[in-house]
Order: sequence, then C-alpha cells, then structure tokens
Amino acid sequence: MLSERFAAQLLSGPPARTTGEVTGRLLAVQAQDPRGARLAVRARSAGLRAADIDRGLTAERSLVVTWLNRGTLHMVRSEDYWWMHGLMSPRVLTGNARRLAQEGVPPDSADRAVAVIERSLAEDGPLTRGQLAERIAAAGVRTEGQAIVHILVLASLRGAAVRGPVTGGPASPEQAYVLVRDWLGPPPAPVDHDTALARLARRYLAGHGPATDRDLAKWSGLPLRDARRGFAEIAAELDQPDGPSQLTRLTRPARQSHGAKQAALPPPLLLGAFDPLLLGWASREPYVGAHQGIVTVNGIFRPFALVQGRAVATWTVVRGEVRLNPFTSLTETDQAALDREAGDVKRFLRHTG
Repeated sequence: MLSERFAAQLLSGPPARTTGEVTGRLLAVQAQDPRGARLAVRARSAGLRAADIDRGLTAERSLVVTWLNRGTLHMVRSEDYWWMHGLMSPRVLTGNARRLAQEGVPPDSADRAVAVIERSLAEDGPLTRGQLAERIAAAGVRTEGQAIVHILVLASLRGAAVRGPVTGGPASPEQAYVLVRDWLGPPPAPVDHDTALARLARRYLAGHGPATDRDLAKWSGLPLRDARRGFAEIAAELDQPDGPSQLTRLTRPARQSHGAKQAALPPPLLLGAFDPLLLGWASREPYVGAHQGIVTVNGIFRPFALVQGRAVATWTVVRGEVRLNPFTSLTETDQAALDREAGDVKRFLRHTG
C-alpha cells in the first residue's frame, strides 16, 4: 500500500518535469504556507526552482491559490479552479459567515467589503492584502484581527477573487489578489455536482491511491456521502474488491505513465511544511508513527525528513542554511543523502530571476 501511495504522490519513481505535472497529479496542494507549497513541488520534480512556481502564478497564470479543500488555501492548476470552486465553496460559506460574525463583521458590512474588493481590483488590481485592507477600512468595515482574512475568504468563495501574481521581489514576495474574470477569463460551462464528484474521486485516487472513501472525505472536507457518491460514479474504473470503505485503486492509475517499474520506497527526502503526504488521508500514522506530536503541533505541520518512508527528523532554514533536528539515529548513508537534499533545497529556494 505505502509503496503505491508514494508512487502516486510522485515521491518515488521518475520525478515530474513541470510544476503543472506535480499540481495536476496532486490536484490541490495546501498553500497556507507559501514556501511549503513550493517545496512540495521540489520534492516531486527535478530541475525546477521556486521561481518556476512563481512564474506559473504570475506570468503564465497557469496556477492560482484560493480557499478550497477544508476551507483552507490550496494551489491548483487554473483549469481545475472552476469545477473545484463550484464543488467546494458552498460547504465553506456557512462557516465563513459564522467567523465574520465572531469578528464583528455583520452580513451587510461583509457585502460592502466584497463590493470594495471587486471595485478596487477592477480599477487598480492586482492588490495585496494590506492594500485591500486599507480600502475596506476606509469604507467603514472592520478589518482588525482576523476580520480581513475572512472578508478575503468570502470574496474568494463568491468567485470574485483569487490569489494570483507574486509581487514584492525576491526579498519580500507576496501574492496579490486579482479578479477571477480578469485573470482567468470567462468561466467554462458549469459542471454538475455528480460529474464534479466523479472527477474529484478519479483525480484524488490518481495522486493518493490506494485510499478509502473516508480518506477522500477527510482530504476534501466534503461529507462522506459525497465521497461515496464520487466513488460510485466511477465504479467501473476502480479496483475495490471489498467495497468503497476499503482500500480502493484506479484500475489504470496515472502513475503507469511514468513507467512500469517503481521504487518500493522513496529515497531520503526533505519535505516542507504542510506537505501533501501528511494531509492526503484520514491517518498520517504510516508516515510519522510515534512522532506525530513532533511533526504536527497545534495544527502546524512542520517540515520533516523522510527516510525509508518514515519521518526521522524535523528541519528548518536558518540564515540560509538547512538545520536538521533528528529524533532517531541516522546512518551515515542516510545523513549524506539528506545533506544532498539540503543542498538542493537551497538551490531550489534561491531566486535568480
């Protein structure tokens, strides 16, 4: 099972060559930590740099970041934005309204804030969070605390705005907001609910299989009944001898396009914060074991090192250098491999244009 998942995640076997290939396989990469999202691409590809992801978000407009799965920020291919937004956003709106009320932003004020965002982006966009906050506050809407965040979430859930271009330069990069209609053009024909669920199930299993319906529900934030409906819609494409609540595979997984022979386990790797490997299934115990309390702390998923498919250390970057904090002994061979990984992390993060 684990070797199949690692291959599906592009952590073993031939690496991807483009950002779109990684993002397309994983479908949605958690992006509340921008560096973590970029490092997720690095670990699954060869020869790319962080600047390549920035180019996809900016000049190419092939990637966007917005609130999708579980109401959290995810990076997706622009072509996947439309149907995923239509599928995910209705379920998140209720929670967003509750949070806005808690932050002292009643519905009429929230509507006024979204109108300010749309007008400002139409006239002067792209604009950063700080620039939008100033304009919203000038309109008499509370932006203190977490209010501005949930106002921006609302504008995104309504399909008005997404995070697009990276601005500010290498020293202090920031992702600006843009109008969806200006940035991505007119939307394609709507996708009905069952078709979207089928697409979600198929794409999820391509990047996470084998998995269960509960894994899909946990990853997406959708109800279990929707996950089961998605599996049912593509039943003819699945290998599920014991039913959808057991481990399920695509009968012709996407990973086969990378060649029939796959490594049993990935080589030693440095994975970033909120790596998809920790967020793709109902349980992360197979990857972190007894160290879950070290790797995941109060909802924060720390960067960690993977050896033989298991977490063996956390790591951070201090003054440009990777510092490893092992919680188990490492062989000289594994340490040397992680040292090479550290060098590649530095190369990947280095902005050269």
